[in-house]
Order: sequence, then C-alpha cells, then structure tokens
Amino acid sequence: MNPEQLRDASLLDLFALEADAQAEILNAGLLALERNPGAPEQLEACMRAAHSLKGAARIVGLDGGVRLAHAMEDCLVAAQGGMPLAAAHIDALLQGTDLLLRIGHPPGGDPDWSEQAGRAEIDAVVQRLNSLDGGGMPAQPAATDAPAPAPVHAPAAAPPVDPEPAPAAPIAAHAKDGHERMLRVNADALDQLLALSGEAMVESHWLRPFGASLQKARRQQARALRAADTLQQALREAQDGAGAQALSAAHAALAELRQLLDDGHQQLAARLDEFEHYDHRATRLARRLYDSALASRMRPLSDGLAGYARMVRDLGRSLGKSVHLELSGAGTQVDRDILEALDAPLAHLLRNAVDHGIEAPAVRAALGKPPEGVVTLHARHNAGRLQIEISDDGAGVDLEALRRAIVRRRLASEDTAARLSQAELLDFLLLPGFSMRETVSEVSGRGVGLDAVQEMVRRVRGSLRLTQQPGHGLHFSLELPLTLSVVRTLLVDVAGEAYAFPLGRVLRATAVARGEIEQTEGHQHFRHEGRAIGLVSAAQVLQREGADAPAREQVPVVVIGEGERTYGIAVDRMLGERLLVVQPLPAALGKIRDIAAGSLTDDGTPVLIFDVEDMIRSVEKLVSEGRIEGVRQGAAASVQARARRVLVVDDSLTVRELQRKLLAGRGYDVTVAVDGMDGWNVLRAEPFDLVITDIDMPRMDGIELVRRIRQDAALRQLPVMVVSYKDREQDRQRGLEAGADYYLAKGSFHDAALLDAVQDLIGEARP
Repeated sequence: MNPEQLRDASLLDLFALEADAQAEILNAGLLALERNPGAPEQLEACMRAAHSLKGAARIVGLDGGVRLAHAMEDCLVAAQGGMPLAAAHIDALLQGTDLLLRIGHPPGGDPDWSEQAGRAEIDAVVQRLNSLDGGGMPAQPAATDAPAPAPVHAPAAAPPVDPEPAPAAPIAAHAKDGHERMLRVNADALDQLLALSGEAMVESHWLRPFGASLQKARRQQARALRAADTLQQALREAQDGAGAQALSAAHAALAELRQLLDDGHQQLAARLDEFEHYDHRATRLARRLYDSALASRMRPLSDGLAGYARMVRDLGRSLGKSVHLELSGAGTQVDRDILEALDAPLAHLLRNAVDHGIEAPAVRAALGKPPEGVVTLHARHNAGRLQIEISDDGAGVDLEALRRAIVRRRLASEDTAARLSQAELLDFLLLPGFSMRETVSEVSGRGVGLDAVQEMVRRVRGSLRLTQQPGHGLHFSLELPLTLSVVRTLLVDVAGEAYAFPLGRVLRATAVARGEIEQTEGHQHFRHEGRAIGLVSAAQVLQREGADAPAREQVPVVVIGEGERTYGIAVDRMLGERLLVVQPLPAALGKIRDIAAGSLTDDGTPVLIFDVEDMIRSVEKLVSEGRIEGVRQGAAASVQARARRVLVVDDSLTVRELQRKLLAGRGYDVTVAVDGMDGWNVLRAEPFDLVITDIDMPRMDGIELVRRIRQDAALRQLPVMVVSYKDREQDRQRGLEAGADYYLAKGSFHDAALLDAVQDLIGEARP
C-alpha cells in the first residue's frame, strides 16, 4: 500500500465514484441472480463490475479493496463455470458489495480505514467468500466468524454521499450506457443558471411591445407623407396666383421634405422587418435556454431508487419472509428537489408493505399464493404530474382490526366506527401517532411514518390516496408535481391583480350562473356534480376590495379542496393557463397567509401563487365565524355602482375620437385601442361590457379580433359591434359569421344610429 496515494483525496474520490456506479450494477445483478441463478448476462455484468473495482482499487492503492473484489470475482467466475449460486453466495457477495462502498466512503473520511479499523471485517468477508463450496455452505467453521448480513433499513448501504458536491469544478462521472457524458455541477450554480434563463425569457418579451411602438412610428410617418403630398398638391394649384416665385421655392422645399420622409419611411420599414426577425429569434432562443436549464434539473427516478430492491430483499429476510421488488417506469424524469424529498417517504412505504402487507411463507402457502411476495413500484407521467403507485400482493389491512384500533385509541365511538366506509377507515392510517401494532419493533409500531409521508406530499403540492381490494394488498397512489421550479397554473384576476392557482390543486374551473347560486342560513353555495359546494369570494379571502365586475350572468369559479373540504372560490376573471417559474418570497416577509410563492408572467407582470391548503383553512375560518359575504349580491352592487364600459378599437384617430365623445357624452365609460392587437391586449387586462371595432387595421384586423373573443371562454359572451366603411352585404355577412352581434356601416353612420345600437346591445350607461 502506498500511503501517499491513499492521502490523495482526488484519487479516493475517483474510486468512490467507481464504487457507487459498480455497486449499483452488483446489487441489481445479484438480486436478479438470487431469483434466476443461471442468468448468464447477469453473471457477466456482475463479474465485469467486480473486475473493474479490483482494477480501480489497485490503481488507487487500496489493497483491502483489491483482495475483496478479487474474492468476489473468483466466486462469480466459478458460477460461470457451473457452480450453482446458493443463498449463502448471494449474501456474501452482497456483503462484499457493501464493504467496497464503505472502502470508497470510509467512516470519518479516514483513507486508511480499509487497512486499519476495517481490515478485520474485510478479511472476514474475503475468508467467507473463499470458504464457500458449490453447495453454498461454509467449508470450515472459521467462516462463521464473519458477521451475518444485517438487515438494511435504508435505500443505500453506504453512508450518504452528497449527490451535488460543493466544488464548482465539474468532475467526470461514469455514464451507464457509455454514450452519455455526465458532469457534476454545483447545485447553486445550476439554480442560478435556471434563474437567469427565466429572467432572459421574461426580458425577451420586452422586444414585442417595442416593436409595436416602431409600428406606430411607421404609421405616423406614413400619415406625414400623405399630409406632405396633400400640401404639395395644394401648392401646385395655387401656383398660378400672385407670388409664383415664393410658391415655387416653397414647393421645392416641400418636395425635398417629401423625399426625406420617403427615404426615412423606407429605412424604418427595413429596420422594422429586421427587428421582427430578431424578436422571433431572441424569443425562441430564450425559450430554448430556459427549457435546457430546466431539463438539467430533471433526473430519472431510478437515481433515487438505487438500493430499494436490496432494502426490500434484506428486510424480508430479517422478518423471515421471501419478497422482491418490481420496478417499472424507473426512467421517468423528475425534478432533483422532488427526487430528494421522495427518498424517505418511498423507503417507508416499501418497508410498510414488507412488514404489514406480505405474509409469512407458510401463510402464503396456505392461501395458495407463491411463497415469494411481490412489492410493486410503478412510476409514470400523467397530465403533467408524476404518478407513483406502490402496492403489494399481501393480505392488505384487516378492516375489522382497524376499526378496533380506532375505538381503542378513542378516535371514534363503536357506533361511528361501525358506520365508516373503507376509504374513511384507511384515512385513519395517515393520522400522526396512529399504529395498529400494540408492540414496537425495529421496523414499525411507533405510529410515525405514514403521516410524515402525507406531510411531505402536501409540502410539495401533491396528493396521497389509499385504496384496497380484498386479497390484493394495500395500494398507495402518490400524485406529485414533476418539478418545484416551475408550476402549471390557472391564472385569475382578483380585484384587478393577477393570482395563480397551482393546476394540480384545482378540481374544476367553471362559470356559475348567478341564478344558480343558492343561499342557505347566510351561506352561498352552488350545485357541482350533484353536491352542494360552498361559494366564497376570493377578494374576501384575501381581504381585498372587490374590483368592478363586468355585467355578466356568469360568475367565474375555481373549485378547490377534496372530500368534505371542497369550496368554490369566486374570482373576477379567468386569465387562462400559464407555466410559471416559481420565485420563493423573501424570508424576511415570513409566511404570508394564503400565498406560497411569487412569479412573473411572460410579459413581466408579477403574480402571487396561492397556497391552496392555507386558503382552505382561511375559508373554513370565515365559515366557522359566520362572516361569509354574498357573492351574488356583492357582484350586483358593483354593477349598480359603475357605468357600463365600452372598448373602441379603430386605427383612425378621427373615428376613435368621434365614437369616444359620443359614448362618453351619453355616460358610458370609454377606453380606446389603436388596432386589433392593442384591443386584444386591453381586453385581457380589463373587463368591458361592449367592444366596437373596425375591420381594416394593422397587425390584427377586426375579424380576427372577433374570432379571438368568441374563442376565449371568459370573453365569448361579450357583445361585439363592427363599424366599418365596407357596406356590401358580403362584408356584413363576413363580420356576423365571425361572431359579431351588430354590423354598422360607416357610410350610413350618424350619431343616433351608433347610440341606438349600443343601447340595444347593453342598455343605458348606468343600469
């Protein structure tokens, strides 16, 4: 042994990386060989892994690792030569694998551990491996001095190693498939990269409104050119009169001005085209950068499952049971933070399945089941969420014993417990401190575990559900977000500000007719899927003054919660679905009631993301105190208190001002927009009772604007009037087919016609 080499931390780190990678191969292969001892591909993989570890240990100078890996390799070579692998062989090989991991990650970081404190343990395992004959029994009693394999209660036998080491310099790691290059990157640096890419994506959207202002400048310049042409023509007509020389000079100056304007207009048009191409490329590049940075946080679920199969096997053996774990969907991608949060909960659920679910071999044989039990873990993506199913083929929960435990712990009376359904009974298993065991063992009985699993699931905005079918064991279903860095949300407007509901916590987004809102004992509710759902205003929950709501017969409602804790939250408007980058709130603010985090939309608008569980508690407090305000009456009062709002969309300043003055003079609240795109943006930000639009406009014409309004769930009931110079029948038909409620030709336009049409559509300015 070369002590100089052993003290070289970088060499020991390299061996640790090798040990981590090869131990994973050995664990998986040996567990497969335990069930199918003659599998040649598994024998070959394990033999190569042991050989690689022997070579790595020799290079680093770890003599204990060389001897141990060599003994394991000899055992596997013998198996390739026809020696049957018995349980004793597998136990010894697994124990050797654990020791190789400890050599790579020595206790206390002592590089001399394998030659000093750990030497006796290594020698004992080497002797045990060398003493095993073809029958799998020790050839001499000395082998009994080696410690028996201890039950493993954690996913990994080796001491935990930080998967994201502190040094920022990347260290090459091994790729399992030989093609993928892996680098270890400092976690803080990766988080900063993701934050910067999110900011780049938001900043790139600044280009679009800037381009719109350039378009406006271009239109203004075009009007200046037309004005110069008109003035030039007037000068020509006046040239025959007195002062012909002065007029000629003015004409020449005007011609020069006209030429300069024309040149500037052409240059602006060319630059604008270039800018629009740049805008498209920059936005696309920012999105690709953000998607790539986000993908770098995603890891296959298998990264967090390493060691679970070994844990299930060893725990079963310690309890006198034969059981193995079946994994499917291990390649499912999940965020690093979710993966780390899942470690302890998944380990507990698997231990719970082995201890409580799988029966002893004799019991299984009496029931006609195979002697070996099966625990199944299945992962998949479902509707943008991570779905994990854990089940076993054991006896499941004895519901009658569960009822007795509930009564014994005074959680319910005998009469109440007798009436509980299966789903209600199983929910008791999630209570803190609840256990069906009367005695405490190393594995269970303390009443901790399932409640911690549920707490973790709720913390990451997920859900946990328990089901059971007779004779098929207990089934756990976990639904979690794929990432905590971004969240798919439902964006809503409350009192003029944007808020977001995590989509995974939304049961339904709907619109409730005001006539369908019922009032009972001071509380309001509506019918949803055959049951009464309490209705509360989001503005009241947030203690905000309610904004003026549009005069609509439908109330936008977001249904949240589960079971008996289901409520409808009335909002001012639905703004659609958005994918938001989660920005934690400053720690100095502490916990803000009903709010989980913040974010920015693509255009830079700040958004607060609701803490749905906290919001449900706030609603329950309002209900218990009898302080629920009426949604229907409050909305009606707001309509009475304001004038009806009209949005006028026209690219002609003259027409806009004419219509604005006419409507404002009659008492309507009027807002103007310079073209269809401007009008569409205004409509998404503010509520209106009527839209009056032209057809021929730059960027977005009136027909497209009407189509978008009719396709938007929140706007499709909004009345729309088209006012256009086109008065042909086919033009009128085109506008009405797009979804307009009224078509008025500018050629026959007069004050009374416009005002009468507006009154027909939405009534007087003030109801």
